[in-house]
Amino acid sequence: MQETYLLDHPGVIKKILHGGQGPLPHFPKGTNVRLLDNFERTVIDDSHKNKHPTEIVVDKMFKMEVWEVLLTSMRIGEVAEFWCDAIHTGVYHIVSKGIRLAPQGKELLEGFPELDELMRTPPPLIFIMELISVGDPFSYQRESWMMEKDEKLKVVPSLHILGNALVKQGQFCEAAEKYQEAVVLLRTVQSKVKEKQNDMEVIRGLLIIPLVLNYCQCMLELEEYYEVIEHTTELLDKHKGRPAC
Repeated sequence: MQETYLLDHPGVIKKILHGGQGPLPHFPKGTNVRLLDNFERTVIDDSHKNKHPTEIVVDKMFKMEVWEVLLTSMRIGEVAEFWCDAIHTGVYHIVSKGIRLAPQGKELLEGFPELDELMRTPPPLIFIMELISVGDPFSYQRESWMMEKDEKLKVVPSLHILGNALVKQGQFCEAAEKYQEAVVLLRTVQSKVKEKQNDMEVIRGLLIIPLVLNYCQCMLELEEYYEVIEHTTELLDKHKGRPAC
């Protein structure tokens, strides 16, 4: 099956190589998309060689904006070829380099001759993609950087409760991880509301301090005394004279 047509997007031509199943999926913000992609002709990248399919989150992880246009036009199980004009492929060398090096923990400064050539003269590119699955925005555990401020604030109480439950079971290491995760979420929120003093006081006094103290209790049980001294000293220095300390 081959069907060629223009998407409602300038500089993109789609050819369906294998029809998908069912209706066109709904892709709300945060949707988790799993795909395989490869290239014919001169091959630059082929994710079939990877152990796992590529996973992308709508409106969060699309390092090339045109990928969202391509994938959200597909049905599950569909294989399609997309010709993309050079206006959409100018940053592909950066994206590809990141995909190759990030799992190895290497710097993006390392070069690849074929990608360096793309940087000098970005050409049109052909992406052949297979859409494997489309997950609900809440069907997977979202990383903290994917969350909006309100989402982070809603997750914190659950982490606090889970930490308390783990303490009752004597699982102090696991509990400490939950408290620490909650504190990290709150501090990322805190860094974005510096101009709102009342919000800062609530986050710091009512939320962060109890979590840090709970974390320290776990560290005491684990005999990590230097860790306890470091965190409690930091609290006392920052909040001298405050009843919460």
